[in-house]
Amino acid sequence: TYFYGTFPEDFTWGVSSSAYQVEGGWDADGKGPSIWDNFTHVPGNIKNNDTGDIACDSYNKVEEDIYLLRALGVKNYHFSLSWSRIFPSGRNNSINSHGVDYYNRLIDGLVANNITPIVTLYHWNLPQALQDIGGWESSTLIDLFDSFADFCFQTFGDRVKFWITFNEPQVIAWVGYGVGAFPPNVNDPGSAPYRVAHILLKAHARVYHTYDDKYRASQGGVIALCPNIDWVEPKTPSDPRDIEAADRYLQFLVGWFTHPVFKNGDYPKVMKWKVGNRSELQNLPSSRLPVFTAEEREYIRGTADVFCFNTYTSKIVTHATTQLRPFSYEYDQEVVTKVDSSWPSSAITDHRAVAWGLRRLLNWIKEEYGNPPIYIIENGVGIKTKSDVDDNTRIFYYKTYIDEALKAYKLDGVNLKGYNAWSFMDNFEWLNGYDPRFGLHQVDFHNPNRPRTPKRSAVYYAEIIRNNGIPLPKEDE
Repeated sequence: TYFYGTFPEDFTWGVSSSAYQVEGGWDADGKGPSIWDNFTHVPGNIKNNDTGDIACDSYNKVEEDIYLLRALGVKNYHFSLSWSRIFPSGRNNSINSHGVDYYNRLIDGLVANNITPIVTLYHWNLPQALQDIGGWESSTLIDLFDSFADFCFQTFGDRVKFWITFNEPQVIAWVGYGVGAFPPNVNDPGSAPYRVAHILLKAHARVYHTYDDKYRASQGGVIALCPNIDWVEPKTPSDPRDIEAADRYLQFLVGWFTHPVFKNGDYPKVMKWKVGNRSELQNLPSSRLPVFTAEEREYIRGTADVFCFNTYTSKIVTHATTQLRPFSYEYDQEVVTKVDSSWPSSAITDHRAVAWGLRRLLNWIKEEYGNPPIYIIENGVGIKTKSDVDDNTRIFYYKTYIDEALKAYKLDGVNLKGYNAWSFMDNFEWLNGYDPRFGLHQVDFHNPNRPRTPKRSAVYYAEIIRNNGIPLPKEDE
């Protein structure tokens, strides 16, 4: 049933994008190559051999994008910075002024139109030069990422008041270093993801403290990280083993990064126990999950001002006995997930629309982390079709998901502060190329001008923003 109501006055509505997915201009004006540039240039890596070389050409369309954002009526725009557009070599001895100018034009244009920029420092597109020295498996990157972040705070922080360090760190660690489907394509499921996550957490904390120590007093912004979360429902809610399995799944997926940051500077107990226990059974001299020192735990704890996350779907989970070999983060969880075939499918396998999962997830965050201020940074649905200007399925997705968010806020007292739709426009969808369309605006990728057309969902979302929610229709009052 629909619940009618509105969000608080200061609720922030927005849309999201990311640098590699929309900018194009992959080697324009001195930009250095990123790991995604190089990966997409190898034939066979991406569906239809698509690349982000031009993408939506947002690099050349600042004014047009801002015009569309104005028309939507959004309060904020979330985008990410391309590290190698600013530092082509990944290091601050090579600053590319053209890249800095591009982001300044974008930020100035947003601010001039009363649109708050929400800026992610790292959305997967590592400078290739830094991958060449070991990427996120090397602790050298902690200093280098901090140096990049410091430059961004110094350069853009007078106007940017909302920073995100890492987008979906679990995807970086697992999909990049575990299954190796994303660059840098490291296939080491048992150990590399844990080592990489360990470094990501230290890098995140380092950047948080840099902001805290050098910029917060004068700039007054907030900084956080942004995990990806699928809600999981226990298959048999009355079976304690399934409930435990569901919690374990969430601890391995989310708690891996948020338990150290929001709780005690350390990994979730169940993770330490499972990985440690299984490592012992695997006759390893120590756990595959690295250990933080007391100083590191103190340094990491509390390094987020708000709780941001991305979410698209839900799954069903049961307890399972998993094999000990090969070593794998996936097997360490001792769960099996599936989807309910009655849930509506979409262009992305296993991304099914399960709106009620969002309300449960928001309540879980509230209980687990002491009701922090919460921002949904990405939520949306991909549709595989040549043209979906008449995207009623997407309208239905947003209507039901936003309604569940409204219930969580109004009925459950969840401290929800903002909602961002993914995405502002159709864009490069990673391994799937341009097939799945997530946008509120359609982009014609066959036209060199990359024209944008608002879909019906854009009109619908603009109305939700104007009403600040889903008020009772006039005739029903």
